[in-house]
Amino acid sequence: MDKTQRQPYLWEALLPILFLIIMLTLNVLIFKDDAISGSNQIVLILSATVAALVALRMGYTFDYLLDGVVKSINSAMSAILILLLIGALAGTWMLSGIVPAMIYYGLQILSPAIFLVAACIICAVVSVATGSSWSTVATVGIALLGIGRALGFDDAIIAGAIISGAYFGDKISPLSDTTNLAPAMAGTDLFTHIRYMLYTTVPSITITLIIFLIMGFTGNEEASVNDIAAVTKAISEKFTINLWLFIVPVVVIGMILKKVPAIPALLIGALLGGVFAVIFQPQVVAEVAGDVQGAAKQGYMAVMKALYGSISVTTDNETVNELLTTKGMAGMLNTIWLILCAMIFGGIMETSRMLHRITSAIIGMANSTGSLIASTAGTCVFFNITASDQYLAIVVPGRMYAQTFKDRGLAPENLSRTLEDSGTVTSVLIPWNTCGATQASVLGVATFTYAPYCFFNIISPFMTILFAYLNIKIRKIKPE
Repeated sequence: MDKTQRQPYLWEALLPILFLIIMLTLNVLIFKDDAISGSNQIVLILSATVAALVALRMGYTFDYLLDGVVKSINSAMSAILILLLIGALAGTWMLSGIVPAMIYYGLQILSPAIFLVAACIICAVVSVATGSSWSTVATVGIALLGIGRALGFDDAIIAGAIISGAYFGDKISPLSDTTNLAPAMAGTDLFTHIRYMLYTTVPSITITLIIFLIMGFTGNEEASVNDIAAVTKAISEKFTINLWLFIVPVVVIGMILKKVPAIPALLIGALLGGVFAVIFQPQVVAEVAGDVQGAAKQGYMAVMKALYGSISVTTDNETVNELLTTKGMAGMLNTIWLILCAMIFGGIMETSRMLHRITSAIIGMANSTGSLIASTAGTCVFFNITASDQYLAIVVPGRMYAQTFKDRGLAPENLSRTLEDSGTVTSVLIPWNTCGATQASVLGVATFTYAPYCFFNIISPFMTILFAYLNIKIRKIKPE
């Protein structure tokens, strides 16, 4: 920060935020679930413009702000590449019969009464094993969504169960990047962080499972069961269903367990899906390819379509037809557009120190341990909304509050737990955050539609605040 640049006043820092909130509220009222199709992106650009005008008034140059925007977008490039590959993987896994097979066998095992609880637990187990909520939602999550639809559940409720389980696993898995990032920012070690986080995480997931169990048992089970036979019949008539198809997801999960980076793991999974489509589903491949003659050309064209664009497989069952439609990489472009616009806004707010000014004001009002942890949790949510990235929602508050926690005699695991309880899990509840935008695109359910049913993600920050105010498991620094 040079001499020509000054610190923002609080009202200046709040002005772009206020503009963003008003415009996004207006968008939701007018466009409803379709707001993500373009109007939210424009609002984020306009909000970034307001922030830039304020920053220019403070002495920042346009080039300096642009460098901040580029850095912000660069931090999201990995997420964008993963998003494209998830679209490709979803396409080839549908074409190859992998997802239809998961749905087929899932319907044989899961009853409507226990489905929501089972979906949450399955996603939690896979996410703990892989350390990735994104990979979990993109693989077993998509299959569970299809099973839930066939059982008669609303998409939003199914998505809530899937995301609750996936983010529980992501939050406590030692393989997760956020689980490693939070203790690094707070100044504690990984396993101390995980053990201390279980105090708030176990009650949160327990309450979540109880809610889903009640919702499952109070659902209309009889009406759902009547449709199961028709769905499984339509799938088996269209696809060759066998256990060999599960080799691909096993390989992908195995690579992630071996700590293969997500991008090559997802790429290999998508390509293997294309190979299995040619081997096991020649009739579906021919249908998707169209009038092309020759098995080689049909295979090439169908797999390429599944990787990059929209494909659909039709049956006599309308419910099944909805399940057998994917959009490939192209279906993710709208979400990438949203992420880029969000990172532009976040980049200007971060570079001009307006976000820092707002959070500094919050720290000044935190007098007790309860209010300090509540302020930390609120700051994490604030960064998820404004910076649009869960990593920034962990890193920046972690840096900001570390010394304050130490000065007040609080062990660093208090801070790392709060960062995870509020930064990691709430990112998926924000439509323009990289996590919220991604899961909405992958599952095909708008963020504001599924968010009320992500009980684990909603309960977690309140649980950590409750523990703080009740002084439960608030570890102090031992005197040397």
